[in-house]
Amino acid sequence: MLKIKEGVSLKELEKFGFEDLGVCYKYYGNSDILGFISINKKTREIKRIHPYSLREEANEDEVQELIQAGLVEKI
Repeated sequence: MLKIKEGVSLKELEKFGFEDLGVCYKYYGNSDILGFISINKKTREIKRIHPYSLREEANEDEVQELIQAGLVEKI
């Protein structure tokens, strides 16, 4: 599972195109992502949400920019 590291301010996500929607940050991204990427503010878990509410783990390719910036850890 991928999640945002504990020491990282979630406001940093806005620099990568994420929108603050209250309980989570969402990234609608590019055409390579079916649905959108969601990051829960409380758990910091990174999920991919499909159009029909199917939730699954985001893969490393989908959040590569965040990984390269040192914001993500794999648990």
